[in-house]
Amino acid sequence: MQIDTFNATNYHALCDALALKDQRLASILKLYGYPPFWSRPNTFESLIHIILEQQVSLSAALAAIEKLRQVLPEFTPESFLMLNDEVLKSCYFSRQKIGYARDLAIHLSDGRLDLLQLETLHGDEVRQQLIRIKGIGNWTIDIYLLMILHRTDVFPKGDLAAMNGLRKLAGTSETVPKEELATETLLWKPYRSIATMLIWHLYLAEGKKHSGQKKRH
Repeated sequence: MQIDTFNATNYHALCDALALKDQRLASILKLYGYPPFWSRPNTFESLIHIILEQQVSLSAALAAIEKLRQVLPEFTPESFLMLNDEVLKSCYFSRQKIGYARDLAIHLSDGRLDLLQLETLHGDEVRQQLIRIKGIGNWTIDIYLLMILHRTDVFPKGDLAAMNGLRKLAGTSETVPKEELATETLLWKPYRSIATMLIWHLYLAEGKKHSGQKKRH
């Protein structure tokens, strides 16, 4: 069973291949260079970090995960489940995200979810496993597939930065429905993950001119 992934070794070559396919992506490379190789390890901590990024700025989520690291002797599901609401609120967790994070920790600690096993599954199977956990929806799964498992053909339609960057790239107005806009990405199959990295790169570079911050969702 072949699972297509990308890595730091072939990343620039895949960016170059997409640039040859689409002049708009080539212009991103020309203006801003290669995007960073955004990557995270396949761990409980990384999934908690993505949950914290839901609907907030990246800086706010980073502050929360750094605060959480200070109170956890080991960043494991079992250690996390020992923290009470007050401690988690002091780490900037909302009541809702406390519930999400605990449900994830329970699934991992009782063996219903195995992160290493997910590496061996196709994207649809990974989605079926993760969607059962409270608070983990398609956006979170897309980011997990893209940034952690490095699957090659993911475009996160629920990501604000990706969609706004795509609108800018495609030159479409905000009135164009998200589903219609997403058809623009079909040109980049089977490497839509690489195109997403390029679009994020564009969005962040352009945002610096306005002191903007990329947000999730």
